[in-house]
Amino acid sequence: MPLPKWELAAGNEAVCTLCGSRNHVRVFPATFTQQQAPTLPEGAAEGEAACFDHPNKKAVAACQQCGKFVCQLCAVEFGAETWCPSCVTAGAGKAKTATTEAARTLYDSIALTLPLVSLILWPLTIIAAPATLALAVLKWRQPLSLVRRFRWRFALGALAALVETGFWCWGIVYLISQAGRK
Repeated sequence: MPLPKWELAAGNEAVCTLCGSRNHVRVFPATFTQQQAPTLPEGAAEGEAACFDHPNKKAVAACQQCGKFVCQLCAVEFGAETWCPSCVTAGAGKAKTATTEAARTLYDSIALTLPLVSLILWPLTIIAAPATLALAVLKWRQPLSLVRRFRWRFALGALAALVETGFWCWGIVYLISQAGRK
């Protein structure tokens, strides 16, 4: 049986109207405040950014995690950031919150260009080839970019590094065999 609000507002005890028992009550303060009706998001005019989930509503912010535009209804204030509902759901239950990221080091592009650029000054390939192999192995599982990319740059860079390493090994063996003949 619900307890009468006027008794709840009076103190910590309320009497049940059905059985007459005295109850110790702790009431959430918002119970007695007047609630305002939520304001509905404005409609988006032509040329204005629209909410990702509600295309007919005007966007008021962009999600700090994924960049989707959100309307006033969808915007979730998370600390000093605004998140969309799907990012809040994806981040639920995790120990640490996701961080905003404006840029990311493109290790796959470095792994591809390092052995190729080192060919300009070919003695540098003795350092660049093993460094490329190490980079490809260590950074293989890290996210590549803020936009979708594929790992073919890692594979191609590692292949170029293996070819350079093979030439160095062949050259060293050749020089040793030539010195042994003399």
